[in-house]
Amino acid sequence: MIKVASYNIRKGIGADRRRSPERILDVLAEIDADVVALQEADRRFGQRHCVIPDHLLDERSDWKSVQFGMRPGSMGWHGNAILIRKRARVVGCEPIHLPALEPRGAVMADLQDGEQALRIVGMHLDLSGLWRRRQAATILAHVSDKTVRRPTVMMGDLNDWTAGSGCLRDFAREFRFAETGPSFHARRPIGRLDRIMVSRDLRVLDCGVHASATSRRASDHLPIWAVIGPA
Repeated sequence: MIKVASYNIRKGIGADRRRSPERILDVLAEIDADVVALQEADRRFGQRHCVIPDHLLDERSDWKSVQFGMRPGSMGWHGNAILIRKRARVVGCEPIHLPALEPRGAVMADLQDGEQALRIVGMHLDLSGLWRRRQAATILAHVSDKTVRRPTVMMGDLNDWTAGSGCLRDFAREFRFAETGPSFHARRPIGRLDRIMVSRDLRVLDCGVHASATSRRASDHLPIWAVIGPA
């Protein structure tokens, strides 16, 4: 079994309008997932440096970030990042370039943690339904085109308010959704914008939304999580 989580950290800016990477790490420690997909993990302007510096990860957590090498000082690609246990090994990683009107991207990492091999895809999709479907098609094609197949978990902020919409139907043809529940807005969650999906060779054993006093203050999204195992 492995625990995964997805969290749009809103560049570390909380409900009090204060940027606090330490508070984000406190929330992640509460969840204690083995793999975490982050969205909005980089600052938006200037050099777009990462919100959570590597030294904080090293000093205050059991995670390390997957290094995609796209931009100096950035944690991932267009704000998408993947955190893994320090003991885990990255077999391969790459960005996924998405069609978009505004900067959007996704990231993929192949991980080995002891006997477990897993492919992780993190994403933050467009506000437009048309562009979301194009981006979903690009991600699905990218994963499908890989020569080496691995059990796959895809997660992130899909920006989709409508159950059964085109984007969700497209993903559902090949992946199962974890029924995590509403995660937006953190103060009063009504929207299921954040999603976790698993390939057919995996199953979701447990899942939910992490709603704590700290997570309600840390971002405008609540983190979601799932425990997964072989099908």
